[in-house]
Amino acid sequence: MRTDPRAHLLVETLRALAAPRRAVPLALVGVSLGSAEWIAFPSPRALLVDAVLFALFVAAAPALWRALFAGPRSSVARVVGAWSLDAVAAALFVGVAVVLPRCVGLHHTYVTEPHSLGVLGALFLVGGWGLGRDLELESIAVRESARAARLAVDAEHAQILALRAQLDPHFLFNTLNAIAEWCREDPAVAERATLDLAALLRDVFDALQTPGWTLARELALLQRLGALYAARDAGRYRFRFDVDDAATARDVPPLVLLPLFENAIKHGPAAGHVGVVAMVLSADGDDAVVTMENPGFFAGPRDGGQGLGSVERRLALAYGEGTGAVFTATADGTRVTVRLPSRARSEASS
Repeated sequence: MRTDPRAHLLVETLRALAAPRRAVPLALVGVSLGSAEWIAFPSPRALLVDAVLFALFVAAAPALWRALFAGPRSSVARVVGAWSLDAVAAALFVGVAVVLPRCVGLHHTYVTEPHSLGVLGALFLVGGWGLGRDLELESIAVRESARAARLAVDAEHAQILALRAQLDPHFLFNTLNAIAEWCREDPAVAERATLDLAALLRDVFDALQTPGWTLARELALLQRLGALYAARDAGRYRFRFDVDDAATARDVPPLVLLPLFENAIKHGPAAGHVGVVAMVLSADGDDAVVTMENPGFFAGPRDGGQGLGSVERRLALAYGEGTGAVFTATADGTRVTVRLPSRARSEASS
């Protein structure tokens, strides 16, 4: 059964207004209003009218403001329309202030005197705006705090993955054994491979200490990894990088592309398929688009595998839902595409 979002917003607003830091000031306003009324018109029925109007303001004004104004603005017309509806609500509030006293047999009260009605309408608008905006900002802060907590948990998980999965022990041991053989057969190749491995390890451990780095550093890490594979078997492991330099300056979550690159190698040349592992980085407006292709068909995530799932989660946390890796089949292999929105857009949609 689906919950009406308007009812949820009303309940959430009333619950937030019941918090002591808001309930106490509101109660003081209500008591002051009642005291002024009692001094001017000492009538229990007048106090009843004031209590109903005050309850109407508390229950309706902040929730109405949030319902009309919360969220991104789509157009000027929407804002104008929202203000118009809020003004109509304020007019209805004043109308209740006029009709209600007559319904209980009162001709005059302090609060509903003609000279007070304009003040009541203005208070309805301004008070609803202030309380509603305060509640909405608090709601945004709570969501951002929860998002930050999820990012922290995901960062810890990424560290574990980087040490356990991204630093594949089988690959490292084979590379070290190859370097040991090259030391006798080709010292120059052994030296270059050792330096590439050291740089790769340094970049990975640097990534564990930072929440973000540039696409340029991410690409340098992938190129070093490709160089190590090519050093072991240049005929089998072939790589091509086509990079638009204009897209390399933006920040990305560290190691977010590494599992995809390793996946392309694992299901491509490492599985015996002949061809080139190609990576293309291009700018599309404010976005960066990463495309990787490898020979061999990708059958989907394997049972127990966490690398690709981690990529999906980290992209969603960094850029919002709907951002992820899209796998498609090509004539002779597999293509994966990742769109990385600009930071400005990801923050605006948070």
